[in-house]
Amino acid sequence: MLNSDTSTDMKTTVLVAVGAVLVLLGATWTLQGLDVIGGSVMSGVTLWAVIGPIVVIAGIVTVLFGLRRRSTP
Repeated sequence: MLNSDTSTDMKTTVLVAVGAVLVLLGATWTLQGLDVIGGSVMSGVTLWAVIGPIVVIAGIVTVLFGLRRRSTP
């Protein structure tokens, strides 16, 4: 069985990893929406230039929440 510390460490790791993926995904979507990254159906579509930063912010909040969990006793 997992002890409390191991469970908390795993949750923290998962939150930070998911947050990092959201930041990368949101940044990619933003750049595609702004037509900086071409070659996709999403390139040049304003909707993705709006959705991308929202996903980036959600990712940053998730990472910070995960890191905060680590620092609290």
